[in-house]
Amino acid sequence: MTSNLPNVTLYTRKGCCLCEEAKRVLLLARTRKPFDLEEVDIDLDLALRAEYNEEVPVVAVNGRKLFQYEVRIADFLKELA
Repeated sequence: MTSNLPNVTLYTRKGCCLCEEAKRVLLLARTRKPFDLEEVDIDLDLALRAEYNEEVPVVAVNGRKLFQYEVRIADFLKELA
């Protein structure tokens, strides 16, 4: 069964404090509006590391990159509306 919820991808890496903060914001946002969340470690994929190395965290919604470095909950929820 396929979900009709927005698909949110958090591109991250281990040891990244900005990534941990972005994840915290996304988990809080998910208590207000449901969405599917996938967390992807860019260091496990050479192509992703090449693309996002200097930008993590990156948040994409339905495949569209919307945020990098910082995610504000109000802006994120507005994008999901």
